[in-house]
Amino acid sequence: MAIGIRIEEDEVVELAEMFRLMSDPTRLKIILACLDQPVSVGATAEGLNISPSLVSHHLRLLRAARLLQADRRGRQVFYMVGDPHIRSMLTDMVDHVAEGGEGELIEAG
Repeated sequence: MAIGIRIEEDEVVELAEMFRLMSDPTRLKIILACLDQPVSVGATAEGLNISPSLVSHHLRLLRAARLLQADRRGRQVFYMVGDPHIRSMLTDMVDHVAEGGEGELIEAG
């Protein structure tokens, strides 16, 4: 059986790591908070009702995986989803979840 998408083994590992990072609800909330505009650590912590140190820890991981980008403005650092691929994938998945509805059962023939 042929695989539809050709991808190198190291790229599979990197992709799996990105999905692993996004599977944590807190990290996913942080990413989603950074979709529409740059957000500071303090604003993210306040908006999600978690400590700034925990937000900073998650942001470090998300930046290392290139899921978020940082922009220093004076003494503050603002984080955003800068890559259009990440933005598109997340907005598509949010739309998919929002569609709701019953899942279809597909029978194997």
